[in-house]
Amino acid sequence: MKFKGTLIVVKDCSSALKFYCDMFGFSLIQDNDGNMELTDNLYLQELRYWEKFTEKHIIPNNNQSELYFEESNIEEFVERLEALYPETEYVNRLMTHSWGQKVVRFYDPDGNLIEVGTPV
Repeated sequence: MKFKGTLIVVKDCSSALKFYCDMFGFSLIQDNDGNMELTDNLYLQELRYWEKFTEKHIIPNNNQSELYFEESNIEEFVERLEALYPETEYVNRLMTHSWGQKVVRFYDPDGNLIEVGTPV
């Protein structure tokens, strides 16, 4: 068995693709009409398919898991996030942990939790 990546549920793949390209530099590998494969093993699946296949409703902003990224120039990242997506909902704005790592936590436009931190 081989782990292939992480799938997140989104309302609209095209909008989510734009967000992940703008903010994290992902690129589209394959578009299967409501199911997208991006670089670095990230998969997007539209809500309508997810709920049809699983017969379950999603719970946005559930804080159950997060996508974690590292960025050495985190201040520039936060400036770009605020400029391109000013409606972003934060869990915590840019802060520094006691061990010196700077982090910001926020939700993507679909309620998936994201953490961006400086390399440890």
